Amino acid sequence: MQERQRQLRAEVRQLLAQAEAVDAAEDAHYGADRRGDELPAELQRRETRLKKIRAAQRALEERARQSAEKAGKPRAEVQSAKPADKDQYNFTDPESRLMKGSDGLVQGYNAQAAVEPVLQLIVGQSVTPAANDKQQIEPMVQVIEQQSGQRPTGLLADSGYCSEKNLAYLAALGQSGYPIDCYIATGKQKHDEYRQPCSRGPLPRNATRVERMKRKLQTKVGRAIYATRKTIVEPVFGQIKQARGFRRFLLRGLAKVRGEWALVCLTHNILKLHRLCNA
Repeated sequence: MQERQRQLRAEVRQLLAQAEAVDAAEDAHYGADRRGDELPAELQRRETRLKKIRAAQRALEERARQSAEKAGKPRAEVQSAKPADKDQYNFTDPESRLMKGSDGLVQGYNAQAAVEPVLQLIVGQSVTPAANDKQQIEPMVQVIEQQSGQRPTGLLADSGYCSEKNLAYLAALGQSGYPIDCYIATGKQKHDEYRQPCSRGPLPRNATRVERMKRKLQTKVGRAIYATRKTIVEPVFGQIKQARGFRRFLLRGLAKVRGEWALVCLTHNILKLHRLCNA
C-alpha cells in the first residue's frame, strides 16, 4: 500500500503539471478570460442578434397591447393585440419613435415648450415619445402648473393639438371651475382662411368641439388673438434652432433627452433674462 501510495502521488503531481501546462497554453492561445469552448465569433454574433430581435418583438407586442388598452378595447382584444407589420423598433434608442419631420421621416422625440407672451420665457417644457400632439394638451397644462407655479388662463396652439380629446379636456377644466380661453387651429391654414367673415347663424346643436373651435377662430376677436401666436412661440423655436444651432438631441433614452431639452430651455430663459437686465 505504501508503494502504491507513492506511485499515485507521483501520478497526481504529473497530471497536475500537465493540466497547468495545458491551462497556460490555452490562456496564451484563447486569452486568460476565455475557456476555449465558446461559440465561434460569427455564430455568437448571430445568436446575440436573434436575442435582440426577440426582445424587440416582445416590446412591439407590449406596445400593441398598451395602444389597445388606451383605445378602450375589451380585455380579450387587449390581450390578443398584435403589432402591425409596418411597426418599427429602433435598436439604437428603443424609446425613440419614427416621426414626421420637415425633411421627411426621422427617428426621434417630440419636444414640447409653452411660452408666455410678454418676455418669451419658456414656462413649461417636456419631451414625449408620442408621434403627434393629439393628446398633449393635458400633460402640458400640468407641466406648466408644476414648472411655473400657476395654471394658464389662455392657450394658443397649432393644428397639431386639435383633437376631440384635447378639446374635451379643456371643456372639462372649464366645468370644474378652471377655464382656459383656448384658440387652437382646426386644420392646416390656407391663405387668408381666418380672415374670411365668420359664418352667420348659430351652430347646429350636434356640432363637434372641433367645429365650434373653427367658428371661434373665424370671429374677429378669434382671428386677432390667434394671430399673436406667430410672435410668441414661433420666434422661440427659431432662436433655439437657428440662432443657437440646436436641431437634434445628442443623447439617447427618454430620461437623458428630457434632461437635455430641459437644459436647452433653461439656457434660453437665462439668455432672455440676461438681455432684459442689461437692456
